[in-house]
Amino acid sequence: MEIPKRRSDKFRKLQDDGPIHLTKEGFRLLKEKLEHLKSIQPALITRTKQAAECGDRSDNDEYKEAKMLLRRTQGQILNIEYQIKRVVVIDSGPNISGKVQIGSTVILETNGTRKTFQILGSHESDPSNGRISFKSPLGAALIDHKKGDTVTVETKGGSQKYFILEVK
Repeated sequence: MEIPKRRSDKFRKLQDDGPIHLTKEGFRLLKEKLEHLKSIQPALITRTKQAAECGDRSDNDEYKEAKMLLRRTQGQILNIEYQIKRVVVIDSGPNISGKVQIGSTVILETNGTRKTFQILGSHESDPSNGRISFKSPLGAALIDHKKGDTVTVETKGGSQKYFILEVK
């Protein structure tokens, strides 16, 4: 079955088509979400069919809601399947090179304060919990540096220096 093109497809080109870096856990969760959506899809199809049989569709709010839920679920399934094709699983094994790379945990010192960050892909970043994207200003600045290096990051408030204490 061919999926019809929608006006929103022309905006898809604005999305990043590059690889999606995920941890093994993040990849597992993404696949679980896909399986869950696929498991509820038949019930949504049945609900939509039943609502369609209840008379005039133009005044049938139940049908409109069921159809909206079905379309949203199908869209999420297609989006996740597209993401899964682009996933690159982050190797969280021992860091032999000693350089900061995607998957590294880095202990930094700035202004007398120690901070620990895990460098991940943008889909799993959570700065408040110490998980930053390798595309963020700090993450990008840290890549390929090693223990003992000083990294300077330009921010709106001026430049900030970070000293790399440890790379795991």
